[in-house]
Amino acid sequence: MDLIELQDICKTYHMGELDVPVLKGISLSVAKGELMALMGASGSGKTTLMNILGCLDHATSGKYRLDGEEISGLTSDGRASVRNNKIGFVFQSFNLLPRTSALDNVIMPLTYSAVDVSDREARSRAKELLQRVGLGDRMDHDPSQLSGGQQQRVAIARSLVNQPKLLFADEPTGNLDSQTSEEVLRMFQQLNEKEGITIILVTHDANVARHARRVVRIVDGLITDETAEPDAAIQALHPPATAPGNGKGVR
Repeated sequence: MDLIELQDICKTYHMGELDVPVLKGISLSVAKGELMALMGASGSGKTTLMNILGCLDHATSGKYRLDGEEISGLTSDGRASVRNNKIGFVFQSFNLLPRTSALDNVIMPLTYSAVDVSDREARSRAKELLQRVGLGDRMDHDPSQLSGGQQQRVAIARSLVNQPKLLFADEPTGNLDSQTSEEVLRMFQQLNEKEGITIILVTHDANVARHARRVVRIVDGLITDETAEPDAAIQALHPPATAPGNGKGVR
């Protein structure tokens, strides 16, 4: 069953007398429980598409259904309600509150939720999530006392505290070293496999896209191709260099 259904989504920004089309007719379905990479270069429209899918923005035209609910006609308050109750976000820059403990950073989204959660339950849920991401001994530390990888783990725990059906990870390893990046990406895979959370990795990085089971590529506001075999897709997009005439790879 599809969690996301897009039909001919267009987005045009109006800058004075100039219209700037960014998305030019996107149709896409994402099944419940998928781990998908939305891949594109800077300026391709992938962030605009993520913002629409994540109810941070609205389309100029087209239809968007999320979990069976028509999103296209919702007001900004309506989109905020959907966002707070069904969607989680993890960003490249972590977006943690400074001088605020890891525990309180994780609890924070619950203050905006329409679901009534007691303080005791909120703290219990946040503690459990921090323990799950390996930060049970760092709950009282604020972001300045945590490494980049630890801060991203806090951000992942925060994205899960509302028990979302859909999680967006926007360039989640952009500020991390290669080893920490691999650990974070494995964590997304585990969340998808064990918890059944639908995850969309938004990235320009082929190494990040390889961790998904499906890769959708966007170029100039249009989906150009997609595959359920990420390694094949990445190889097609980034073929190995060859020396002229001998067919051997350049070293």
